[in-house]
Amino acid sequence: MKSLYIFFLFLCCAPLAMTAQDLEDEPKNEVDKPERPAFESNFLIDNPTDKIYLKNSLEVVFQHRFGTIGNSGVEPTLAGIWGAANIRFGLSYTILDWLQVGFGTTKFERLQDFNLKLGLLKQTRSGRVPVNISYYGNFAINAKTAENNFSLRQDRYSFFHQLIISRRFSPHLSLQVAPSLSHYNLVPEGMPNDIFGLAFGGRFKISPGTAITVDYSLPLTSFTDNPGTENVVTDFPNGAVNPLPGFSLGAEFVTSSHAFQVYVSSYNGIVPQVNYFKNQNRFLDGWDGILLGFTITRIYNF
Repeated sequence: MKSLYIFFLFLCCAPLAMTAQDLEDEPKNEVDKPERPAFESNFLIDNPTDKIYLKNSLEVVFQHRFGTIGNSGVEPTLAGIWGAANIRFGLSYTILDWLQVGFGTTKFERLQDFNLKLGLLKQTRSGRVPVNISYYGNFAINAKTAENNFSLRQDRYSFFHQLIISRRFSPHLSLQVAPSLSHYNLVPEGMPNDIFGLAFGGRFKISPGTAITVDYSLPLTSFTDNPGTENVVTDFPNGAVNPLPGFSLGAEFVTSSHAFQVYVSSYNGIVPQVNYFKNQNRFLDGWDGILLGFTITRIYNF
């Protein structure tokens, strides 16, 4: 009888022992950490990146475009350095780890732009989330004087919306694709107020602090060539002509608080919607369609 009791006790306890063994063999759940940032600066030459700095970070940025390298004018320009230069000075502040706001002022057209960036999705190290997704948008005001008076009429407003999809493929290679929508309130007759675009960009690190960068921006909306009428005054000197794609190639040098980019580009605008609407430079046409430029950023953490 005693042996029978021991046998029944063994049957009752065996499932508990097996369950305990299964729990010991089951791997512990680990926190799926975000992947390291795909890019180390807010800008990839002509387009914004998915980069959002840590909460309470202030970014100071200085962007400069010289004139075209080619000497198509009467006087020499020393590779565009003596030519008409475009400059933008901007500030951006990270309110939350996924929310950044900023402001910038640009020399050409005296554009004053207010911008916003939202981090919607982050790539994870396990690959469960394969990409980063961010939204970038701005609202720009043309603040040039009109008839000797400063004007804030609605026909001076423009807008830009972009969805940035990026991935860090390896410690060396990061790529992004970014569909966009640009809008101008006032355009020449025959030109639409909205232009869809698509940007492709990449960054390849050749050392811990140095990378090669490339950026290509393609306007997707086509329209008929039709000059603006005389009674419609806009900032489109070439009338309603299709904008040309933009191509840029450069190098980036980064530290813990600085990023310096130097590049050649076919874009002389700095605010994105200007390039998508108005670019008439073609990179492959020779030096007359290429400009030198650089971007400097400095990060302050509070």
